Amino acid sequence: QVRLVESGGGLVQAGGSLRLSCAASGSIFSINAMGWYRQAPGKQRELVATKTTGGMTTYADSVKGRFTISRDNAKNTVYLQMNSLKPEDTAVYYCNSRLTTAQGMRLDIRDYWGQGTQVTVSS
Repeated sequence: QVRLVESGGGLVQAGGSLRLSCAASGSIFSINAMGWYRQAPGKQRELVATKTTGGMTTYADSVKGRFTISRDNAKNTVYLQMNSLKPEDTAVYYCNSRLTTAQGMRLDIRDYWGQGTQVTVSS
């Protein structure tokens, strides 16, 4: 069983900063990528940032220059440093990991999700 546990959300004023953390645990064979998505009320879930184990990073255009994703591969943890927050960043932020588990003699690769953490930016 794999679990992704997020922490670090909260309420902050516009221009402020927050740091999200997400730790993966369980019967993990390997991690391909970890990242963050967000979903605002009435909108679809969207990519915020991802980082592969090899170091390749992808950011949504709306957060480039303000958000920084980092990983501690030894701890199976991903972080999202969010600076210069705007009211439009308000959403539930979900941790995502594409990882491999061993199912007997078979390797299984799939996406796993955290439970989500609320980020609210007031104007």
